[in-house]
Amino acid sequence: MNGTISNLSHHVYFWLKNPESKDDLAKLIAGVKTLNTIETIKGFHIATPAATEERGVIDSSYSVSWLAFFDNEADEHIYQTHPTHLKFVADCESLWSKVTVYDSVKAL
Repeated sequence: MNGTISNLSHHVYFWLKNPESKDDLAKLIAGVKTLNTIETIKGFHIATPAATEERGVIDSSYSVSWLAFFDNEADEHIYQTHPTHLKFVADCESLWSKVTVYDSVKAL
């Protein structure tokens, strides 16, 4: 990201249908990695839940999270309709039981 923070963040949380399956986890992570080739993405972070202490405000029930950064909503829309994104969904949607997305813009 060249030391700057992009204006729009797109944070996606995935819950696997078979959360105990290391193969499904590996397939999902491999699929998510393909998204990072989309030219409008300015930065990204792929992660699994941290082993931090349990607190009421922490939700570690998800399997994988993917955080991507875009300069603006138009660039995020290009990502949404990009063939790589559409192929990822087609190839991997059978792996997850739930997906939640949080889009946010930089506060002034």
